[in-house]
Amino acid sequence: MQDVRVVFLGTGSATPSRERNVAAMAIAFDGRTLLFDCGEATQHQLMRSDLAPSSIEAIFITHLHGDHLYGLPGLIATLGLYGRERLLPIYGPPGLRRFLAALPYPGAPYGVEVHEAADCFGDGYRVVHRLLDHTVPCFGYSFLEDDRPGRFDVESARALGVPEGPLFGALQRGSAVTLPSGRVIEPASVVGPTRPGRRIVYCTDTRPCAASIELARDADLLVHEATYGDDMAAEAAPRGHSTAAEAARIAKAAGVRQLVLTHFSARYRDVAPLLADAQAVFPASEVAADFAAFVVHATPSTSSSSG
Repeated sequence: MQDVRVVFLGTGSATPSRERNVAAMAIAFDGRTLLFDCGEATQHQLMRSDLAPSSIEAIFITHLHGDHLYGLPGLIATLGLYGRERLLPIYGPPGLRRFLAALPYPGAPYGVEVHEAADCFGDGYRVVHRLLDHTVPCFGYSFLEDDRPGRFDVESARALGVPEGPLFGALQRGSAVTLPSGRVIEPASVVGPTRPGRRIVYCTDTRPCAASIELARDADLLVHEATYGDDMAAEAAPRGHSTAAEAARIAKAAGVRQLVLTHFSARYRDVAPLLADAQAVFPASEVAADFAAFVVHATPSTSSSSG
């Protein structure tokens, strides 16, 4: 994989506002897109973004509240009108299959495959889930890139007398090679240590919980809900949500590299106070906005905002 982008399609909670649509986020890589949540009008947001709907490889729904789900029927039907032919896997909590089966006409001649309470294993990555702490069953998701081979040192290989061609490839794949002289060259002589894959975690909606910390451990990027600021802390707990400061404490406990806050209550037209709450606990915090993109680079494993 080259650079991986995290693109926000909706960063509000409960209802859309003039500034923010409801929950949806995409991870884009290698011409493929994984969609996390699909609130109302997500397909409109996709059309306003640079993401191609045809690139959607799988969809992951956190829970069955409408602001995370009600855009799914329209998107499924539109993909059919666009001529999609390949199967669409959709992952989510128990009850998702019944929700989709209740649609009078799903408009999906290509086929929809529902996976409830299951992990996803894709080409070069996997997505694992954990049960969070909300008012209904709600999953957090972690995108885990497969570990990448170490860097191949071309100059060292040449210095050892390895001719360019098939022997280079064998060493890169981890196999020892024998030169015409009979000398055996081990991969460790010319290939650096394995580089761990990138980890991107999506946690919303939830109270602070051990599962969030477990899911986010050493992540490159944690996307965590921050529905409220400290001024609404008393309301957060009974509603199954987190404050910005609580999200920051999760990021700190998990040892993540960067935290991006999302899922803001419509009462906050200005989320600068929420960012300040988070940065007081975890300085590497940022806030998401609709259509903002964060790039997670392969080397080094750091993230930077591009929108």
